[in-house]
Amino acid sequence: ALQVQNDHSDAAASELNRRMRFQNKLAGVCEEMCKEVGAYPKCTQCPKFVEPDSTPGVMTWDELLEHMDNLVSWGQDQIKGWHKQASALQTNQGNQEGTVVTAEVFDIMRRVQVQNKLAGVC
Repeated sequence: ALQVQNDHSDAAASELNRRMRFQNKLAGVCEEMCKEVGAYPKCTQCPKFVEPDSTPGVMTWDELLEHMDNLVSWGQDQIKGWHKQASALQTNQGNQEGTVVTAEVFDIMRRVQVQNKLAGVC
């Protein structure tokens, strides 16, 4: 009885695999057909249809807000890295005699690095 059940589940899995491959093949055909009949950008019948960008080369408000969110996340990661680096520098400075970097000098060094980074972006 166990062997028959395993054979049945293997057959079901094989059938499911064939159906998925068939549907994936039809998805491309469906999209091409919609292009031929002029329904492509507004096609809702095709599986996994993703509408093309309606404003290529132009940033919409939603895209801008998403980009700004990404910049906030990136900036926070950068600041964390700077704090780690500053902690490491302070620890190393305590071990070396005669090497003293004041907070003002360190601040100026960081400002120069940020300005150089921004100059490359702008």
